[in-house]
Amino acid sequence: MPNDYFSFKQFTIRQDSCAMKVGTDGTLLGAWARGGNRILDIGTGTGLLALMMAQRFPEAMLVGIDIDEAAVEQAKENVGRSPFCRQIDILQKDVCQYESSELFDAIVSNPPYFDHALECPDAHRTAARHTSSLSYAGLMGAASRLLADEGEFSIVIPSECKDRIESEAFLAGFFKVRQCAVKTTPRKPARRYLLAFRKHPVDGVEQGEGIIETHPGERSHWYTELTKDFYL
Repeated sequence: MPNDYFSFKQFTIRQDSCAMKVGTDGTLLGAWARGGNRILDIGTGTGLLALMMAQRFPEAMLVGIDIDEAAVEQAKENVGRSPFCRQIDILQKDVCQYESSELFDAIVSNPPYFDHALECPDAHRTAARHTSSLSYAGLMGAASRLLADEGEFSIVIPSECKDRIESEAFLAGFFKVRQCAVKTTPRKPARRYLLAFRKHPVDGVEQGEGIIETHPGERSHWYTELTKDFYL
């Protein structure tokens, strides 16, 4: 059973009411994504990504949105107990209907990723994990609509979802600008990808590779450096 809370250096994530717990994917994205003056976290869950981005970009104003009421209440609790509560606004919204008076310089999302898979009987966990609650096309369309012209949209996804996500990004008018393939150990294939998209093409996609553990239970230098401002 996962703990009801997870402590980072500058904030604590309580997760007893939220379907999706703190995991490597969210922590990777929160440490890797580029920011700006206005940042949107789509599917905020516990508020982890919003809090990480607020810590990294202290001058930024952030909005975290989630369709699930329990997740929103949990995120509000976590933000309210943090040093970053004045930077972050948590809203219960469907991103496909969400309207903002100002566009965002950066958008981050650890999106639902199980497509055409057996759904969990827990409705809250299904909404957090399955594309029945937010399709890839819906996510990309919403991000394109809410992102400023020079902004950057960053996501973390399992490797098996990469081709589908990139196809939907292209159809939404996005161009991939950065990519990091992440392996759990040196000898295994990439299990997840960090991807960043913009509205205008670049001369070359910035490519990277990271490894979580050099040996079982031993974090790699890359992962340690990436997350050193967060993990205790």
